[in-house]
Formats: sequence, structure tokens, C-alpha cells
Amino acid sequence: MAKDPFLKAAIDEALQGLAEGGLPIGSVLVRDGRIIGRGHNRRVQRGDPMAHAEIDCLTSAGRQKTYADTVLYSTLMPCFLCSGAAVQFGIPRVIVGEASTFPGGQGRGGMSPEFMTSHGIEVVNLNDSDCIAMMTEFIQKHPELWNEDIGVTG
Repeated sequence: MAKDPFLKAAIDEALQGLAEGGLPIGSVLVRDGRIIGRGHNRRVQRGDPMAHAEIDCLTSAGRQKTYADTVLYSTLMPCFLCSGAAVQFGIPRVIVGEASTFPGGQGRGGMSPEFMTSHGIEVVNLNDSDCIAMMTEFIQKHPELWNEDIGVTG
């Protein structure tokens, strides 16, 4: 079965972030079968704690009159920050590559997928093996950087 082309675009963004020395998390925003925004985690590259992939993607898309007809793709289940952005802008559907290496905000006292669904967002987890392998390898090689990204200290 062929990989979803929009997930593939998000993976390409993730690989770009990794090549830049950052975390391999990518995102694209789609409307009418066309990518209108793309981004990747740039926290390390910019020294910016808010530069998560989904936030970078939404910034890249620029102002939109509505998000009600968009789909947000991410290689990894969004954290609460990024889930909150999807809720804030009324994005109706979020498609994620995987949630096994990071189940959203679950480790932080809540559950990000349920946060989104409780606000009317359809969340689809593709359990993509490439996304899982990419994050598993990164976390094994860079546990300190990963823990910093998800807000785990100590």
C-alpha cells in the first residue's frame, strides 16, 4: 500500500529538521488536496522553545480566514501546545504518523488525543512504521534532547 502523500511530505519535513541538527518531527497543513503550510521542529535550530513542528507549519501557512476545511498532518502525536493550536484554530482533523513513542500529553498528566477529540477534532493515528523507527532511533541516540523537547527534567 502506498504511503499517504501528505504523511510523506510531513516525514520529509521531519528529515529536514534532523539534517539541521534538530528533532525529526514534521507537519503539513492541507486544504482541498493541496499543502498550504509545512514545517518541522526547529527548537534547537532557533533556540526557540515554541518552535514545534505544528506551530512552524501553521506559521508557514500564514493567516487563514478559516481552518474548518483543513487537515493537519504530523509525524508524531501533538503535544498539548500543538493540540491547543489545533483546537484554537478549529482544525477539524489531525492525522498523525504515530503515537507509540510519544502519546501526546499522556506523560504530562493528561492525554492529548482525548483533549483534541473532546473539542471535536477527529484524530487518526496511522501507526506508520517509518515514523516509529525515525523517532525510536532519535530518542535512543539523543535522550537528553528528547527529554528537553517534551519537558521532562531530572
